[in-house]
Amino acid sequence: MAATSRPGPAAVEATWCGELELSGSPELRGVSPFADEAHARVLVRLHGEPLGYVTVPAGAAGVDAAAVAADARTRFAAAVTAHLAQEQQEDDGGPLPAAGEGCPNRVDSDVLVSVVVCTRDRADQLAGCLDRLRLLTYPRLEVVVVDNAPPDDATQRVVEAAQQQDPRFRYVREPRPGLSAARNKGLAEARGTVLAYTDDDVAVDPDWVQGVLRGFARRPDVGCVTGLVCTASISSPAEEYFDARTSLWSTRVEPQLFDLQGSGPDDPLYPYAPGLFGTGANIAFDRQLLLDLGGFDEALGAGTRTRGGEDLDIFVRVLRAGRALVYEPAAIVWHHHRADQDALLSQLYGYGTGLSAYLTKCLLQRETRAEILRRVVPGLRRRRAISDETSERLGSTAAAPPGAARRELQGLLVGPALYLRARRSATKPTGESAAVAPAPSL
Repeated sequence: MAATSRPGPAAVEATWCGELELSGSPELRGVSPFADEAHARVLVRLHGEPLGYVTVPAGAAGVDAAAVAADARTRFAAAVTAHLAQEQQEDDGGPLPAAGEGCPNRVDSDVLVSVVVCTRDRADQLAGCLDRLRLLTYPRLEVVVVDNAPPDDATQRVVEAAQQQDPRFRYVREPRPGLSAARNKGLAEARGTVLAYTDDDVAVDPDWVQGVLRGFARRPDVGCVTGLVCTASISSPAEEYFDARTSLWSTRVEPQLFDLQGSGPDDPLYPYAPGLFGTGANIAFDRQLLLDLGGFDEALGAGTRTRGGEDLDIFVRVLRAGRALVYEPAAIVWHHHRADQDALLSQLYGYGTGLSAYLTKCLLQRETRAEILRRVVPGLRRRRAISDETSERLGSTAAAPPGAARRELQGLLVGPALYLRARRSATKPTGESAAVAPAPSL
């Protein structure tokens, strides 16, 4: 939703983003090396489990990992004690022990997991994504890279080079443009019991898949898991604004379970609230459920006229199918945000078109029409609240980029017409009845 634009500084004091594991010797790690940033924001973890963030001044002298660890031990003392208690261990004030047999972040599973990366004409960026995927520690894994409407063979060559180093990688081509079409191609090609999607501008944590499986283990009826999408860097006003805007899935370290039987927030928009469940950069499904639902709606999503809305659509469809959705912060990835203002404004416009396109879809369906109409007034109030909350997180030294509110509002206004046009031109039905042929399971 939109945030009110207001004048602000043209530059931002850069923030290095990284992580620190509390057990063992203190060591800071990040997707990008430290480069004299003014601040450091550190995700603190214990045996891989995220506890929260510590932000400290930095600069030419760097960041004192031991000082960050000492601060975190005090700040997150209750979470440390609770985690160790599950392992039947205690915090005696000395160095924290290694993970025990009962560590909640360990998952005992041998299911085949299919990781799908959808990409389009970003071969250079994809190479870095694949480098991180090669480091995944889960043993039963395949990685399917879907090349969406490629203009050349650059992406294929990147994937084939990765495949020579790791036979778990597989290249497939989807000629129809659109993220939903690419995701459905990945669904058709995948062989795993669990299907996890990520984007080509994401760096996955080595234990990402274990975090995903932990989410599925929280309840037998879980059909979808999302996770923590950490900001990889903040070096521009656009990145700073987007980081403040996306706190629901970029800083939340408490797990949350959603269903339509009483588990969910006390929110008048629930379950139609964008951003509440997570984001498609870090999302996983029971593959059979996604097949039964017909895959993603190809009239929604990036690369189509509507430019978005497909994530919220599939989240709600999972819940309406009687299944639960889990936000699992132990499933961690790092995301590179849009670094320049024009790209950010385009993304905000897409947020607007995608949301109103999805709501239009709901209004056209008898079973969801009344639910959406009841939420119109609360939705308008929530739109203003998001603006105020984003401004509060930005503080007095930063601001939304000029034109942010206007661009998102423009998107909201044209989204319904774009959805109707996209629906007419879609090459397959819009979600509920679409048939996606499954690949044979291994």
